[in-house]
Amino acid sequence: MENDKICQSCSMPLNEVVLLGTEKDGSPSQEYCKYCYQQGEFTHPDLSLEEMKEHMTRMMNKEKLPEDILEAAINRLPYLKRWAGKKADHLS
Repeated sequence: MENDKICQSCSMPLNEVVLLGTEKDGSPSQEYCKYCYQQGEFTHPDLSLEEMKEHMTRMMNKEKLPEDILEAAINRLPYLKRWAGKKADHLS
C-alpha cells in the first residue's frame, strides 16, 4: 500500500489493507478506513466536522499520540473528501 494514502474522513494513514473500509460489494475502499466506512456507507453519517474533530482529539489523546500529530490530523480534516466544501459549526 502507498504510505501517503489517508482516510478521506478522519485522515488516518491507510498503510495496511486491514485498515481499509469496505464498499457495498465487500471490496476494500480506496478512500476510507474501516472505522469511518463499512459496506459502502459512513459508520456515523450524521457526524459533523466539529464532532469528528472532538472524536479524533479524544481517540488520539487516549493513544497518547504527540500533540503535533494531533494538530496536523485535525488541521487536515476540512480538506478531505468527506468534509471539503462543508462549513464547520464553529472553528476551533
